[in-house]
Amino acid sequence: MIASNLGETDSAAATTATAGAAPNPTALRHHHSSDPATPMSKPAAASRSSYPHFLAITTRWMDNDVYGHVNNVVYYSYFDTVVNEYLIRAGVLDLERGETIGLVVETHCNYFAPLVFPERVEAGLRVTRLGTSSVRYEVGLFKEGSDEAAAHGHFVHVYVDRVTRRPVSLPDALREALEPIRVGIGTAAD
Repeated sequence: MIASNLGETDSAAATTATAGAAPNPTALRHHHSSDPATPMSKPAAASRSSYPHFLAITTRWMDNDVYGHVNNVVYYSYFDTVVNEYLIRAGVLDLERGETIGLVVETHCNYFAPLVFPERVEAGLRVTRLGTSSVRYEVGLFKEGSDEAAAHGHFVHVYVDRVTRRPVSLPDALREALEPIRVGIGTAAD
């Protein structure tokens, strides 16, 4: 029973859970516990000023799902779009002949507000970690003109040799291209 893990500040959720109804997600949001069944705190939505690069993305009719908003899997295609657009425009991603390619090894997304066709989405991009062979790209998705992200997430790319698929050190040109969008981090070893 969820109520046994709740503190006194979560009494409304405890009462609801004890009564057999679903717990109040708002009351549980700030509860911290080592119990993996207890909901974790959700981070706050990021602000537009947190991202040094933006790309406008037009939603498509097919992006909406039966619930009338952009389907959650489409958000990841927006992430992929803004990352690869930046790398291609910076001249460090050659889709056909590049010796080094980035493979996605980790993804995550928090959703704060729905996006809906035909809205335009503004995808903000930043780099928060440069490792020996990996990069953590963070993306904020904003409704056009909004200061608060509708969603925030990340991709971790490990850069590998195109042929062997073995990790390689980040090329100097890639590191240089990522410096303008790197925020609040140091380098870390992989």
